[in-house]
Amino acid sequence: MVTQRTIPAFAAPGTLCYDFAASMGAELPLHIAASRSAATSAKGKGIVDELTVRVGAATDTGPVREQNEDAVLISEPDPQLLETNGLLLAVADGMGGYQRGEVASRIAVETLREVFYESPAEENEIPDRLKRAFRTANERIFQDGSAEGQQNMMGTTLVAAVVKDNDLTLANVGDSRAYLVRANNANQITQDHSLVAEQVAAGAMTAEEAKESQHRNIITRALGHRDRVDVDIFEIRLLPDDRLVLTSDGLHDYVSDEDLVSIPGSSSADDAARELISRAIENQTNDNISVLVASFTDAAAEAAAEAAEEEPAERGSMLVPVLVLIGLMIFIALVIVILQMG
Repeated sequence: MVTQRTIPAFAAPGTLCYDFAASMGAELPLHIAASRSAATSAKGKGIVDELTVRVGAATDTGPVREQNEDAVLISEPDPQLLETNGLLLAVADGMGGYQRGEVASRIAVETLREVFYESPAEENEIPDRLKRAFRTANERIFQDGSAEGQQNMMGTTLVAAVVKDNDLTLANVGDSRAYLVRANNANQITQDHSLVAEQVAAGAMTAEEAKESQHRNIITRALGHRDRVDVDIFEIRLLPDDRLVLTSDGLHDYVSDEDLVSIPGSSSADDAARELISRAIENQTNDNISVLVASFTDAAAEAAAEAAEEEPAERGSMLVPVLVLIGLMIFIALVIVILQMG
């Protein structure tokens, strides 16, 4: 598995965690962003030989909140662990109704990364490894909050994705979401652990009513709420041109499904993340906003397209010396003719 990467720059308001050294950049006027412009080439198992993954992420405090309690993770380990465990991505949303929500989200992504990459994963172990990482994070957040007393309890949502070969494994607790954009449709893969989601599932309200409900921010499952937590797992086979979008509710509550399809489909992963943040702000989000976009392309098709683009240039570069040689031969022939005539 070959990995190319660019070192991202990011500013202070949100939490962006990486497994490699990153330098602080100038604070951006709108939001902070990070990108991996050519993240992973991975051997597949029958659909395509290789998929190339490109990842972009952005997070913003938003126009209302004073601090950013979200955290975004793009985690790449050493090449051996990348080969056995895959590429780990995550978004966490510290609970706004709790003190120290930013602490909870940071503990969540740091523990997720630590436990998931603590050793090489065995074949088919990734779902169980994700569950264990989530439960360890839950225990740490719960114990940290309990130690400070009931008034300092904290919690966070967490949605995580692992890309290994052509396989995508998702894990989720809370109402941060994972969407798979395929065939011009934004498919919500994860299920919200919220009061309104349960009411929609029970037929007590419609999805449109849920968006306007004053109870839409009531979470029924989160890391740090209790000493134990159930973790949802989803497994999907990736296809070329798929897009993965991980979001906090500050984004998906204020961006349409049409935007979730069109923006990642027409922009680079980094530009798409920025544009989605901008769109949520335009639509007057009142929460912190975080999004991670991953695009998947057929590596062989990309290589063929690049080769096709380079071929005319190579032909052009070869044509110049040929023309020079022909010109020289004509010149010599003319000189010989003139000498013979003289």
